[in-house]
Amino acid sequence: MITRADVEAAARRTAGRVRRTPLLQGDPDAPAGWFKLEYLQHTGTFKARGAVNRILGAQERGELDPRVGVVVASGGNAGMANAWAAAALGVPATVFVPTTAPAVKVARLRGYGATVVQTGSEYALAYAAAVERTAETGAVYCHAYDQPEIAAGAGTLGLELLEDLDGGVDTVLVAVGGGGLMAGVASAVEGVARVVAVEPVGAPTLHAAVQAGAPVDVPVSGIAADSLGARRIGDIGWSVAGRTGVLPVLVEDDDLVAARHRLWADHRIAVEHGAAAAFAALTAGAYVPEPGERVVVVLCGANTDPSDLT
Repeated sequence: MITRADVEAAARRTAGRVRRTPLLQGDPDAPAGWFKLEYLQHTGTFKARGAVNRILGAQERGELDPRVGVVVASGGNAGMANAWAAAALGVPATVFVPTTAPAVKVARLRGYGATVVQTGSEYALAYAAAVERTAETGAVYCHAYDQPEIAAGAGTLGLELLEDLDGGVDTVLVAVGGGGLMAGVASAVEGVARVVAVEPVGAPTLHAAVQAGAPVDVPVSGIAADSLGARRIGDIGWSVAGRTGVLPVLVEDDDLVAARHRLWADHRIAVEHGAAAAFAALTAGAYVPEPGERVVVVLCGANTDPSDLT
């Protein structure tokens, strides 16, 4: 569980180390009032915020051994964010990825200075190996989404948009995979605005949890599985969603593709399919704002191949 106080502490801790990303007003006839351009964050996603907060927090508590640094299991955005954050803070990072991880992602991780260990045919096996390495070495483990400092760090973008939007905000739309971003933003805007959590039908972790009454595993598929491919909603995301009244909605893969192309055609914004989910809720009609409702869409990641946008 995290609260607004945790997000505020993360904002103080990470000040000057992560980018304060812009808030862009949409066109008058556009479905979104404002876009939070978080894809301009270091490494191209919001995850840099949580990574910096996690590592600095561990350092403050004396938990971080600078000789062994941090360990993370992820060949995607979380891996890159933690590799970058570790390098920026002067400690080593070891990133465990499946043997199936694309060579371009492995190369990028190494470009950030990380030691990359390829093991197992899927993420779960890489994760198990990372946990074992953490126990052996005493390294600080950085979860992709389900740790308080990771989620609170992500939530700092929510504080920014509240500060930057004159007149207030009613609704914030965010994409959901494991729920770290949703939990952080919902905690940041609690009591001020509500959060709409947007999931692809191929990875409905929050929807499945709502139906079951608790987090459960779901099969993962679809065009956004590389970034929204968690098997289940995290415990932090689940608890914050219930406490703050997060509204979950689903979008189809075709909706993600259409929203991503519309962002490029109308705004020259290039994001990954998972990041387009928040906008897709509006363009596909999965969420329909009331007249005059002040809506912010969080565009959370840009690690994509833009060649199919032209």
